[in-house]
Amino acid sequence: MTFRRPTLADVAEAAGVSVSTASLAFSGAGPIATTTRERVLAAAAELAYAGPNPLGQQLRSGRSGIVGAVFGDRLRRSFRDPVSIQMLDGLAQALGAHDVGILLIPSEAGEVPQLVAHAAMDAAVVVLCNGPDDEVLAALARRGIPVVVVEGDLAGPAGRDGEDGATRALTASVGIDDQRGTEELVRELRALGHERFGVVSLPYSHDRRLGEPDPARDPRSGYLATRRRLAGIAAAGVTPEIVIETPASLVEHGRSAGMQILSGPNPPTAIIALSDLLASGVVLAARDLGLRVPDDVSIVGFDGIDLPWLAPDVLVSVRQPLAEKGRLAGEAAIALIAGTEVPAMIIPVTRQPGTTTSHPGPRPPL
Repeated sequence: MTFRRPTLADVAEAAGVSVSTASLAFSGAGPIATTTRERVLAAAAELAYAGPNPLGQQLRSGRSGIVGAVFGDRLRRSFRDPVSIQMLDGLAQALGAHDVGILLIPSEAGEVPQLVAHAAMDAAVVVLCNGPDDEVLAALARRGIPVVVVEGDLAGPAGRDGEDGATRALTASVGIDDQRGTEELVRELRALGHERFGVVSLPYSHDRRLGEPDPARDPRSGYLATRRRLAGIAAAGVTPEIVIETPASLVEHGRSAGMQILSGPNPPTAIIALSDLLASGVVLAARDLGLRVPDDVSIVGFDGIDLPWLAPDVLVSVRQPLAEKGRLAGEAAIALIAGTEVPAMIIPVTRQPGTTTSHPGPRPPL
C-alpha cells in the first residue's frame, strides 16, 4: 500500500466547502465565517492535514517571509557580544510581530556569502558594512532586495528609479548619535583635568588587526561606528597619544590593547575605549599592572551594557538603546517590504554614570 498525503482539496471536500474557502481558512485573510473556518480546521485535523505547502504559498505570494540579517563578522564573535545579542533580540521581536522569520548570515573579511547572493529573502538588515562600497550591499542591490543598514553607510539614497530607469530597491538606515555621545564623554574627561589620552578602538574595517592603525588607510572608508566615535574624540579637542585598533569588540582584545598602552613609559592618564567590552579589558589590564582605577588611570567605554563581573568597578560609558535599535531596524524592513520609504533614523544616546573616572593623579612606579 502507498501512503498519499491529504491535500487541501481533500479537506475542502470533507468540510463541504470550496477549495478557495478552505484556503482562506488557513491563510486567515478575506471574509470567512468563524463557524466555517472551524469546520475546515476540524476536517484538516481529522485528515492529519498540516496546512498548505509553504513553498507553494511563497510562489503564489512572491514573498519568502524571511528577512536576512547580515553580520559583518563571524557569528561566534557576534554572539559573545551583548551588543549584538540585544540588538538581534529587538530585531526578532519586531519581525516576529509580522510573522516574518530571520536568516542569520555571517559575512567576514568583505566576502559575499552565497546566502547573500542566492537565498530567498524579502529584505535584508546589514550590520557592520564596510562603507558605501561594501560588496554585500552591492550584491543585495543587484538582486533588488530592500536593505536596512544598521550603523553603516548606504551605497546611495533611497529611491525607486535608478539612472537607467530600472526599479531600484528601497533602502533605509538606523544609527545612533555616537559621535555626540563620545564627544560629551571626552569633554568630561578634559574637564576633570586630563590632557593625555589613549584610545582602544573598534575595528576600522574588514581587515581586522591588533595594533596601531595603518596610516595609509582611507579615513573615509571602514566601519561607520568606529569613524563616528573617533570623530567625537577629535571634536572634543583631543589628539590621542596612542591609538590601538582591535580585531573585535571582545574583552581579551581590550586587555591586550590596555597592556600595550599602560605598560609603556609615562602612559596616558585617561583611556577612551570605543566599546564597553574593550573598556572592561583595559580595566583588567590596569589591575594586572597594579594600577588603581580611577586613581591612577581613568577609563571610559561605550554601549552601556551590564558588566556585574567587573565589580567593584562600574564603567563610565555612553548607553545606547540596543533592543530599540534592533526593533526600529525590523520595523524599517517591514515597511520597505511593503514598498514604503523610510527616513534615516538617528537614535539619541545617554551618559551612563560609573566609578572609573576621576581627576588625574600621580602614578605609582610600575
